Amino acid sequence: MNFQSRRNALKSLALGSSLALMNPYHLLASEKKRKLGVALVGLGYYSTDLLAPALQQTEQCYLAGIVTGTPSKAVAWKEKYQIPEKNIYNYENFDSIADNPDIDVVYVVLPPSMHEEYVVRASNAGKHVWCEKPMAVTSKECQNMINSCKKNNVQLTIGYRLHHEPNTQEYRSIIKEEKLGKVKYVNCEAGYRENRTDHWKQKKEMGGGVIYDMGVYAIQGARLGTNMEPIAVHSAKAISTRPEIYKDGLADEVTAKLEFPGGVFADIRTTFAEGTNFMTVECEKGDINLKPYSSYGGAKGESPLGKINHSYEVPWQQTKQMDDDALAIIENKAPMVPGEEGLRDIKIVEAILKSAEKGKRIKL
Repeated sequence: MNFQSRRNALKSLALGSSLALMNPYHLLASEKKRKLGVALVGLGYYSTDLLAPALQQTEQCYLAGIVTGTPSKAVAWKEKYQIPEKNIYNYENFDSIADNPDIDVVYVVLPPSMHEEYVVRASNAGKHVWCEKPMAVTSKECQNMINSCKKNNVQLTIGYRLHHEPNTQEYRSIIKEEKLGKVKYVNCEAGYRENRTDHWKQKKEMGGGVIYDMGVYAIQGARLGTNMEPIAVHSAKAISTRPEIYKDGLADEVTAKLEFPGGVFADIRTTFAEGTNFMTVECEKGDINLKPYSSYGGAKGESPLGKINHSYEVPWQQTKQMDDDALAIIENKAPMVPGEEGLRDIKIVEAILKSAEKGKRIKL
């Protein structure tokens, strides 16, 4: 019997019991216990506006706890989501989460420079870990995170929502099955106008710069669009269009040409200077065009095979991602986006930055 069948059977049993009929809250509490409890670490925009609302819609997991360094946020979240006091942590007492059976998964939603520390601490506490992208600042940090989770026998999953997204899955199927023949070339851009001036994205020591943030989407577009791994960064350029904000070599616009096996190339561009979001995959029998390619509201596009347009409402992507990742834990299956996927992208990020600095081709 799979997990869903067990849930349905137990739910029917509970509904038939006099205790459940006399005490509806008893049913609610038991229902929660059959879901995975998730603790969000870091309560910035992404947790507040997307992950927490998504966790109100998930079927396989629920918002069980929070970790924050801001007492006022702890109070507000406790009241809004009825989070028990014992499931609210700060960064000093975080390690005691190991003793809390309500928490099955720790979702790290912090600046990239903090990802390694909190993934390692969460895994040492015996909790499964979901980590927001970019996975970390360096490939060494990524590998340490992977090693720690393996050592502690917990799953490590990276929050790449698009892997779970139906429009992405449709165009990937076209490419994998060569329904339009082989891929010849990919062009992908991802960016938006970032108007903040004192966020981690403007601080080099915190993992700032566009290549770590929106750049990962453009790199993913090249990798998924070719269905191959790059063998080199042929060339790259990293510039600051607003040097008063993006200082000390931090770039808010990066372009790169990635080289793939068989002479296939992908041009990517990522920017904090303007809004751009598309992917074009040139195949032997026609092009796949997606615009937008990576927005929260869903990608849409077309090819000679027809339209690609599965619609849904925000935050459906995050809901689907967390339900899929929770099921992987419940069923003891490999997650769709393991740590190794995040590591691949950070290795490419490092090569792009090196190519831009040295002005030459960098092998991967």
